[in-house]
Amino acid sequence: MSPACRDALQAWLDAKQALDGASANTISAYSGDVTDFLAFMSAHHGGPQGLGALERIDVSDMRAWMAHSRADGTGARSLARKLSAVKSFYRWLAEREGFEPTAVLSTRAPKFQKKLPRPLAEDAARAMIDTVELQSDKPWIAARDVAVVTLLYGCGLRISEALGLRAGDAPLPPVLRILGKGNKERVVPVIDAARDAVAAYLRLCPHPMQPDTALFLGVRGGALNPRAVQGVMARARAQLGLPATATPHAMRHSFATHLLAAGGDLRAIQDLLGHASLSTTQAYTAVDTAQLMEVYDRAHPHA
Repeated sequence: MSPACRDALQAWLDAKQALDGASANTISAYSGDVTDFLAFMSAHHGGPQGLGALERIDVSDMRAWMAHSRADGTGARSLARKLSAVKSFYRWLAEREGFEPTAVLSTRAPKFQKKLPRPLAEDAARAMIDTVELQSDKPWIAARDVAVVTLLYGCGLRISEALGLRAGDAPLPPVLRILGKGNKERVVPVIDAARDAVAAYLRLCPHPMQPDTALFLGVRGGALNPRAVQGVMARARAQLGLPATATPHAMRHSFATHLLAAGGDLRAIQDLLGHASLSTTQAYTAVDTAQLMEVYDRAHPHA
């Protein structure tokens, strides 16, 4: 990659972070995707490509990159994500450099079947919370894990949002202001079970806390790592015989699906989850329909 391309890529990443509020993980993914694309184009054309060469990329170049990616084992879903990052970079670069990016922007993403969220059944979600409590012989850690998982299921939080809470947020109020993806703020009601679970954890936690320190702490008193929550849920789902899809994020999916099944309004659920697009939330209607059809098939087996 030429120095000019490297500088342009970094300037675009800085803009995505500053203007769009992209997370560190998103920036890292963008960087990898576009770097891989630029590296391919350098090899494809026999040497480092400057900005002028990038402006001349045509449809055949794009087809060659996509064919190479598929042959290299990249799945349709991953390739669609990579193409989206490349288009975003090119849209920005074309505006800055004043060229026409049609060849890149008109490239169609490969078709793939979107995976539906995999929520737990209501009894399984409740059993998960109960079983998580049994995974530690230290009462404060057991209470901590229950509090985290209850927040995921009872409030629809992402694991990063739950672990991002500060000690100063407790005792939890009836509603929380959550700063989610893209620094988008939303208001989330806190159910009594979640407030009680956090209060029980705080009564038992042996580590001192300051208002600006993490609410959920690890064994040594530092901020709790998401892997610890993933691990305790993995042990609990093994005991319950639940599939590998019973993850912390599945508790958030379960929150949304169970609200919808109970008659919740789709747009209200969108606001609670912090989805930027209603189409993302609409995936839960497909889940609800799929579950209904499973019940129908069990009740009315085919001859």
